Amino acid sequence: MSKTFAAITGVHGYVPDYVLTNEELEKMVDTSDEWITSRTGIKERRILKGVEKGTSVLGIEAVKGLLEKTGTNPEDIELLICATVTADMHFPDTANLIAAATGLTKAYTFDLSAACSGFLFALTTASQFIAAGTHKKVIVVGADKMSAIVDYTDRSTCILFGDGAGAVLLEPSGEYGVMDQQLHSDGQGQHYLYMKGGGSFHPPSAETIANKEHFIVQDGKPVFKAAVSGMSDVVSKVMARNGLTNDSVAWLVPHQANKRIIQTVASMADFPIEKVMVNIQKYGNTTAATLPLCLFDWEKRLHKGDNLILTAFGGGFTWGALYLKWAYDTPS
Repeated sequence: MSKTFAAITGVHGYVPDYVLTNEELEKMVDTSDEWITSRTGIKERRILKGVEKGTSVLGIEAVKGLLEKTGTNPEDIELLICATVTADMHFPDTANLIAAATGLTKAYTFDLSAACSGFLFALTTASQFIAAGTHKKVIVVGADKMSAIVDYTDRSTCILFGDGAGAVLLEPSGEYGVMDQQLHSDGQGQHYLYMKGGGSFHPPSAETIANKEHFIVQDGKPVFKAAVSGMSDVVSKVMARNGLTNDSVAWLVPHQANKRIIQTVASMADFPIEKVMVNIQKYGNTTAATLPLCLFDWEKRLHKGDNLILTAFGGGFTWGALYLKWAYDTPS
Protein backbone atom coordinates (compact mmCIF):
# COMPACT_ATOMS: atom_id res chain seq x y z
CA MET A 1 0.00 0.00 0.00
CA SER A 2 1.49 3.32 -1.08
CA LYS A 3 1.97 6.08 1.46
CA THR A 4 0.11 9.39 1.19
CA PHE A 5 1.88 12.67 1.94
CA ALA A 6 0.46 16.15 2.52
CA ALA A 7 1.81 18.28 -0.32
CA ILE A 8 1.80 22.06 -0.37
CA THR A 9 0.10 22.89 -3.68
CA GLY A 10 -0.10 26.64 -3.20
CA VAL A 11 1.12 29.42 -0.92
CA HIS A 12 0.12 33.05 -0.48
CA GLY A 13 1.22 35.80 1.87
CA TYR A 14 -0.15 39.12 3.00
CA VAL A 15 1.34 42.06 4.90
CA PRO A 16 -0.32 45.42 5.68
CA ASP A 17 0.51 48.55 3.70
CA TYR A 18 1.89 50.61 6.59
CA VAL A 19 5.68 50.39 6.89
CA LEU A 20 7.22 51.08 10.30
CA THR A 21 10.86 51.92 9.63
CA ASN A 22 13.80 52.02 12.00
CA GLU A 23 13.95 55.76 11.45
CA GLU A 24 10.40 56.12 12.74
CA LEU A 25 11.21 53.98 15.78
CA GLU A 26 14.11 56.34 16.54
CA LYS A 27 11.49 58.97 17.30
CA MET A 28 9.57 56.65 19.63
CA VAL A 29 12.29 55.05 21.79
CA ASP A 30 15.98 55.46 22.52
CA THR A 31 17.38 53.51 19.57
CA SER A 32 18.90 53.96 16.13
CA ASP A 33 18.84 52.33 12.73
CA GLU A 34 22.43 51.16 13.22
CA TRP A 35 21.66 49.65 16.64
CA ILE A 36 18.59 47.77 15.37
CA THR A 37 20.16 46.59 12.13
CA SER A 38 23.39 45.38 13.68
CA ARG A 39 21.61 43.39 16.39
CA THR A 40 18.56 42.07 14.56
CA GLY A 41 18.98 42.57 10.81
CA ILE A 42 15.59 44.32 10.69
CA LYS A 43 15.16 47.49 8.61
CA GLU A 44 11.36 47.76 8.63
CA ARG A 45 8.20 45.92 9.60
CA ARG A 46 4.54 46.11 8.53
CA ILE A 47 1.80 47.29 10.89
CA LEU A 48 -1.97 46.77 10.58
CA LYS A 49 -3.59 50.14 11.20
CA GLY A 50 -7.27 50.93 11.67
CA VAL A 51 -10.11 50.49 14.12
CA GLU A 52 -11.45 46.99 14.87
CA LYS A 53 -8.91 45.23 12.68
CA GLY A 54 -7.55 42.07 14.21
CA THR A 55 -5.44 39.12 13.08
CA SER A 56 -8.37 37.74 11.08
CA VAL A 57 -7.98 40.65 8.62
CA LEU A 58 -4.48 39.41 7.80
CA GLY A 59 -5.54 35.78 7.55
CA ILE A 60 -8.54 36.58 5.36
CA GLU A 61 -6.37 38.33 2.79
CA ALA A 62 -3.85 35.47 2.76
CA VAL A 63 -6.59 32.86 2.25
CA LYS A 64 -8.40 34.90 -0.40
CA GLY A 65 -5.17 35.17 -2.38
CA LEU A 66 -4.45 31.47 -1.94
CA LEU A 67 -7.88 30.39 -3.19
CA GLU A 68 -7.67 32.70 -6.19
CA LYS A 69 -4.17 31.75 -7.32
CA THR A 70 -4.82 28.00 -6.96
CA GLY A 71 -8.27 28.18 -8.56
CA THR A 72 -9.77 26.43 -5.54
CA ASN A 73 -13.50 26.43 -4.81
CA PRO A 74 -13.89 27.60 -1.18
CA GLU A 75 -16.54 24.95 -0.60
CA ASP A 76 -14.00 22.21 -1.36
CA ILE A 77 -11.91 23.10 1.70
CA GLU A 78 -12.61 20.63 4.51
CA LEU A 79 -10.47 22.06 7.31
CA LEU A 80 -8.70 25.32 8.13
CA ILE A 81 -6.20 25.62 10.96
CA CYS A 82 -4.97 29.05 12.04
CA ALA A 83 -1.72 29.30 13.99
CA THR A 84 -1.73 32.49 16.06
CA VAL A 85 -1.04 33.99 19.49
CA THR A 86 -2.95 37.18 18.73
CA ALA A 87 -6.46 35.86 18.16
CA ASP A 88 -9.14 38.48 17.53
CA MET A 89 -10.95 37.21 20.63
CA HIS A 90 -10.67 34.30 23.07
CA PHE A 91 -13.63 32.89 21.14
CA PRO A 92 -14.79 32.37 18.51
CA ASP A 93 -11.59 31.11 16.93
CA THR A 94 -9.83 33.39 14.48
CA ALA A 95 -9.89 30.43 12.06
CA ASN A 96 -13.67 30.51 12.29
CA LEU A 97 -13.74 34.20 11.35
CA ILE A 98 -11.37 33.65 8.43
CA ALA A 99 -13.49 30.80 7.09
CA ALA A 100 -16.70 32.82 7.34
CA ALA A 101 -15.20 35.73 5.40
CA THR A 102 -13.71 33.58 2.65
CA GLY A 103 -16.66 31.32 1.88
CA LEU A 104 -15.32 28.13 3.46
CA THR A 105 -18.85 27.00 4.29
CA LYS A 106 -18.05 23.26 4.36
CA ALA A 107 -14.89 23.50 6.47
CA TYR A 108 -14.51 23.07 10.20
CA THR A 109 -11.84 25.23 11.80
CA PHE A 110 -9.72 25.73 14.87
CA ASP A 111 -6.83 27.84 16.18
CA LEU A 112 -3.50 26.43 17.30
CA SER A 113 -1.19 28.31 19.66
CA ALA A 114 2.51 27.46 19.83
CA ALA A 115 3.94 30.99 19.59
CA CYS A 116 6.56 31.38 16.86
CA SER A 117 6.51 27.61 16.23
CA GLY A 118 2.77 27.79 15.54
CA PHE A 119 2.87 27.35 11.77
CA LEU A 120 5.25 24.38 12.09
CA PHE A 121 2.97 22.70 14.65
CA ALA A 122 -0.15 23.48 12.59
CA LEU A 123 1.42 22.17 9.37
CA THR A 124 2.35 18.94 11.16
CA THR A 125 -1.17 18.62 12.58
CA ALA A 126 -2.88 19.30 9.24
CA SER A 127 -0.63 16.84 7.39
CA GLN A 128 -1.95 14.00 9.55
CA PHE A 129 -5.49 14.49 8.22
CA ILE A 130 -4.22 14.27 4.64
CA ALA A 131 -1.94 11.30 5.33
CA ALA A 132 -4.77 9.42 7.05
CA GLY A 133 -6.88 9.74 3.91
CA THR A 134 -9.75 11.51 5.67
CA HIS A 135 -9.21 14.94 4.05
CA LYS A 136 -8.35 16.06 0.51
CA LYS A 137 -8.01 19.84 0.86
CA VAL A 138 -6.77 21.58 4.01
CA ILE A 139 -5.58 25.16 4.53
CA VAL A 140 -3.02 26.13 7.16
CA VAL A 141 -2.71 29.82 8.05
CA GLY A 142 0.00 31.45 10.13
CA ALA A 143 -1.10 34.95 11.15
CA ASP A 144 -0.26 37.41 13.90
CA LYS A 145 -0.92 41.05 14.64
CA MET A 146 2.04 41.45 16.95
CA SER A 147 1.63 45.24 17.10
CA ALA A 148 -1.40 44.59 19.33
CA ILE A 149 0.76 43.15 22.13
CA VAL A 150 3.97 45.16 21.74
CA ASP A 151 4.93 47.93 24.17
CA TYR A 152 6.25 50.72 21.97
CA THR A 153 8.14 52.21 24.93
CA ASP A 154 10.20 49.03 25.34
CA ARG A 155 13.05 49.15 22.84
CA SER A 156 14.09 45.55 23.53
CA THR A 157 10.86 44.18 22.00
CA CYS A 158 9.20 46.90 19.91
CA ILE A 159 12.00 46.81 17.33
CA LEU A 160 11.49 43.11 16.65
CA PHE A 161 7.89 42.47 15.71
CA GLY A 162 5.62 43.12 12.75
CA ASP A 163 2.22 42.02 11.44
CA GLY A 164 1.56 39.55 8.63
CA ALA A 165 0.02 36.29 7.46
CA GLY A 166 0.76 33.39 5.18
CA ALA A 167 -1.38 30.46 4.06
CA VAL A 168 -0.74 27.13 2.33
CA LEU A 169 -3.04 24.62 0.64
CA LEU A 170 -2.41 20.96 1.42
CA GLU A 171 -3.50 18.11 -0.87
CA PRO A 172 -2.64 14.40 -1.09
CA SER A 173 0.44 13.23 -3.00
CA GLY A 174 2.22 9.91 -3.33
CA GLU A 175 5.64 11.52 -3.72
CA TYR A 176 5.82 15.10 -2.41
CA GLY A 177 4.91 16.92 0.78
CA VAL A 178 5.58 16.69 4.51
CA MET A 179 7.99 13.78 4.85
CA ASP A 180 9.08 13.96 8.50
CA GLN A 181 9.18 16.25 11.52
CA GLN A 182 10.39 16.50 15.08
CA LEU A 183 8.65 18.82 17.53
CA HIS A 184 9.43 19.71 21.14
CA SER A 185 8.18 21.85 24.01
CA ASP A 186 9.48 22.80 27.45
CA GLY A 187 7.27 24.70 29.87
CA GLN A 188 10.30 26.03 31.76
CA GLY A 189 10.57 28.56 28.96
CA GLN A 190 7.55 30.36 30.38
CA HIS A 191 9.92 32.42 32.51
CA TYR A 192 11.80 33.94 29.57
CA LEU A 193 9.25 34.73 26.85
CA TYR A 194 5.61 35.35 27.72
CA MET A 195 2.64 37.69 28.06
CA LYS A 196 1.42 37.65 31.66
CA GLY A 197 -2.03 39.25 31.48
CA GLY A 198 -5.25 38.39 29.71
CA GLY A 199 -5.67 34.70 30.51
CA SER A 200 -7.38 32.90 33.40
CA PHE A 201 -4.21 33.17 35.51
CA HIS A 202 -4.21 36.98 35.37
CA PRO A 203 -7.59 38.05 33.91
CA PRO A 204 -7.83 41.55 32.45
CA SER A 205 -8.30 44.25 35.07
CA ALA A 206 -7.39 47.85 35.69
CA GLU A 207 -4.37 46.55 37.60
CA THR A 208 -3.07 44.30 34.79
CA ILE A 209 -3.43 47.15 32.32
CA ALA A 210 -1.64 49.61 34.62
CA ASN A 211 1.17 47.09 35.10
CA LYS A 212 1.55 46.60 31.34
CA GLU A 213 0.88 42.88 31.66
CA HIS A 214 -0.73 42.65 28.21
CA PHE A 215 2.55 43.13 26.37
CA ILE A 216 5.33 40.75 25.37
CA VAL A 217 8.08 40.16 27.92
CA GLN A 218 11.36 38.66 26.75
CA ASP A 219 14.66 37.85 28.43
CA GLY A 220 16.89 37.91 25.38
CA LYS A 221 19.97 35.92 26.43
CA PRO A 222 18.32 32.65 27.53
CA VAL A 223 15.91 32.84 24.59
CA PHE A 224 18.81 33.25 22.15
CA LYS A 225 20.71 30.33 23.69
CA ALA A 226 17.70 28.00 23.71
CA ALA A 227 16.69 29.00 20.18
CA VAL A 228 20.02 28.33 18.49
CA SER A 229 20.66 25.07 20.34
CA GLY A 230 17.10 23.82 19.90
CA MET A 231 16.75 24.58 16.19
CA SER A 232 20.21 23.41 15.17
CA ASP A 233 19.70 20.15 17.09
CA VAL A 234 16.38 19.22 15.48
CA VAL A 235 17.54 20.27 12.01
CA SER A 236 20.51 17.91 12.31
CA LYS A 237 18.38 15.07 13.64
CA VAL A 238 15.69 15.32 10.95
CA MET A 239 18.31 15.48 8.22
CA ALA A 240 20.26 12.51 9.59
CA ARG A 241 17.10 10.42 9.99
CA ASN A 242 16.18 11.00 6.34
CA GLY A 243 19.66 10.62 4.87
CA LEU A 244 19.83 14.27 3.85
CA THR A 245 23.00 16.30 3.41
CA ASN A 246 23.52 20.03 3.00
CA ASP A 247 24.06 19.37 -0.70
CA SER A 248 20.76 17.54 -1.09
CA VAL A 249 18.72 20.20 0.75
CA ALA A 250 17.79 23.13 -1.48
CA TRP A 251 16.78 25.55 1.29
CA LEU A 252 16.82 25.94 5.04
CA VAL A 253 13.69 27.87 6.05
CA PRO A 254 14.19 29.24 9.58
CA HIS A 255 11.86 31.26 11.76
CA GLN A 256 12.68 34.95 11.28
CA ALA A 257 13.29 35.99 14.88
CA ASN A 258 16.65 37.69 14.71
CA LYS A 259 19.33 37.65 12.01
CA ARG A 260 21.99 36.63 14.53
CA ILE A 261 19.91 33.60 15.51
CA ILE A 262 19.42 32.69 11.85
CA GLN A 263 23.12 33.00 11.11
CA THR A 264 24.11 31.00 14.19
CA VAL A 265 21.67 28.18 13.40
CA ALA A 266 22.89 28.07 9.80
CA SER A 267 26.49 27.94 10.98
CA MET A 268 25.83 25.22 13.58
CA ALA A 269 23.96 23.16 10.97
CA ASP A 270 26.73 23.90 8.44
CA PHE A 271 24.37 25.55 5.92
CA PRO A 272 25.82 28.24 3.63
CA ILE A 273 23.85 31.44 4.18
CA GLU A 274 23.01 31.65 0.46
CA LYS A 275 20.83 28.53 0.95
CA VAL A 276 18.98 30.05 3.92
CA MET A 277 15.74 31.99 3.41
CA VAL A 278 16.04 35.40 5.09
CA ASN A 279 13.46 38.18 4.79
CA ILE A 280 13.51 39.51 8.35
CA GLN A 281 14.92 42.82 7.08
CA LYS A 282 11.55 43.82 5.57
CA TYR A 283 8.99 42.15 7.85
CA GLY A 284 10.60 41.71 11.27
CA ASN A 285 9.34 38.85 13.40
CA THR A 286 5.74 38.09 12.40
CA THR A 287 5.61 35.09 14.78
CA ALA A 288 3.43 32.35 13.21
CA ALA A 289 3.59 34.05 9.80
CA THR A 290 7.37 34.00 9.24
CA LEU A 291 7.66 30.53 7.68
CA PRO A 292 4.79 30.83 5.17
CA LEU A 293 5.92 34.36 4.26
CA CYS A 294 9.36 32.92 3.45
CA LEU A 295 7.80 30.24 1.26
CA PHE A 296 5.67 32.91 -0.44
CA ASP A 297 8.64 35.20 -1.10
CA TRP A 298 10.75 32.31 -2.47
CA GLU A 299 7.94 30.50 -4.33
CA LYS A 300 9.24 31.38 -7.79
CA ARG A 301 12.69 30.01 -6.88
CA LEU A 302 11.34 26.66 -5.69
CA HIS A 303 11.17 23.62 -7.95
CA LYS A 304 9.29 20.34 -7.85
CA GLY A 305 11.25 17.85 -5.79
CA ASP A 306 13.29 20.43 -3.84
CA ASN A 307 14.10 19.32 -0.31
CA LEU A 308 13.34 21.98 2.31
CA ILE A 309 13.99 21.98 6.04
CA LEU A 310 11.68 24.26 8.04
CA THR A 311 12.59 25.11 11.62
CA ALA A 312 11.20 27.40 14.31
CA PHE A 313 11.46 28.32 17.97
CA GLY A 314 8.87 30.06 20.11
CA GLY A 315 7.83 31.13 23.58
CA GLY A 316 6.88 28.43 25.98
CA PHE A 317 9.38 27.08 24.84
CA THR A 318 8.31 25.35 21.62
CA TRP A 319 10.57 24.31 18.76
CA GLY A 320 10.96 21.86 15.93
CA ALA A 321 12.03 21.04 12.39
CA LEU A 322 10.12 19.63 9.43
CA TYR A 323 11.32 17.98 6.22
CA LEU A 324 9.24 19.06 3.21
CA LYS A 325 9.58 17.93 -0.40
CA TRP A 326 8.26 20.74 -2.62
CA ALA A 327 5.44 19.66 -4.93
CA TYR A 328 5.37 22.03 -7.90
CA ASP A 329 7.14 24.43 -10.22
CA THR A 330 5.73 27.96 -10.13
CA PRO A 331 4.68 29.24 -13.59
CA SER A 332 6.79 32.21 -14.68
